[in-house]
Amino acid sequence: MNKARWVLVVLVAGLVVSMGGCTGLLLSRFLSSAPARYANLNTATLVTQVQGLAQLVSVKYVMEKVVMLEDVNLFGENRILLVAHGVVKAGVDLSKLQPGDVEIHGQKVVLRLPMATITDCYLDENQTQVVEESTGLLRRYDKDLQQNARREGLDAIRRAARYSGIVDDANQRAQLQAKAFLRPLGFEEVEFRN
Repeated sequence: MNKARWVLVVLVAGLVVSMGGCTGLLLSRFLSSAPARYANLNTATLVTQVQGLAQLVSVKYVMEKVVMLEDVNLFGENRILLVAHGVVKAGVDLSKLQPGDVEIHGQKVVLRLPMATITDCYLDENQTQVVEESTGLLRRYDKDLQQNARREGLDAIRRAARYSGIVDDANQRAQLQAKAFLRPLGFEEVEFRN
């Protein structure tokens, strides 16, 4: 009899511990699913640098690149599929104009514009999206994989814009904009030299 009572006590204790564990698990999941509440401390915004620019940005390319990165090893693979939506801008830095680059002959102006360059290249975070991301069963989540995919997408977009002729487009459009600016000032003829 004593043995049967002992087995019954152990079974009841095990059941109580199991129910307590399940209740604790359910309660912790319920409490953790509550929306996070953040405190806004309303700190001051500081200007850390003011820089004057003399850029005539004359063209903007909007491009997309699909990037798929895989990290495969013995324990499985981590993979990401990302659509990078990038913006590339190019133009002329007018601060490089020298006094000898502008010649005025009556109503004619001869202008030597600096060569255009890519002035800005960035990903539009509102349009860039992760289509698929997976972590192997025996692998840890790789937090750097998405950052690497974004960096690779941005580099590919910059190269594609350069190969597509963004610098040539920027040079041509800068000349058109300079003509549109100088003609209302009374210059009937605007000539460009290299």
